[in-house]
Amino acid sequence: MVHLRHWLRLRVPRQGDQTTNQRIGIGHDTHRLAEGGPLRIGGVEVAHDRHAVGHSDADVLLHAVTDAILGAAALGDIGELFPDTDDANRGRDSAEMLMLAHKKVTDAGYRVANLDCIVFAQRPKLSAYKQAIRERIGAILGIPMEVVGVKAKTGEGVDAVGQQQAIMAQCVVLLEGQT
Repeated sequence: MVHLRHWLRLRVPRQGDQTTNQRIGIGHDTHRLAEGGPLRIGGVEVAHDRHAVGHSDADVLLHAVTDAILGAAALGDIGELFPDTDDANRGRDSAEMLMLAHKKVTDAGYRVANLDCIVFAQRPKLSAYKQAIRERIGAILGIPMEVVGVKAKTGEGVDAVGQQQAIMAQCVVLLEGQT
């Protein structure tokens, strides 16, 4: 685990350093919900009577994070890297997909400076899980959890999220690299 004080020290520009190249990306994902749990959100198993349906393990938040970092680095999207037409991706762990996408991003010279994520779900209430989700995403990416924000919103009883037919996530990422 990287401590915030070390992370901040790494981010302080020094005289003679190259210009910082910052990129912003956004990720979005939606999955249909079906009877039977549990539900995986942000790499954490959440007790629920429904699960997300998808080709991989259907972790809606990790998919949004993956798309955000790939998009910010202009390296495509999760569907290009892990197509649902490839049987190797059936049931695949979304944490593994995020790690592989993150490696592509770091190999391109970028690092995650900040993530801000929102999970949209009518149920279950996620307040008890947000800390664990932040820790898990930080661990997957090798970044301090202090730079990972996770919020939860309901669908207020409307649309597919509000009627508990779907779960949705959005994520914004700030990448930093050297030019």
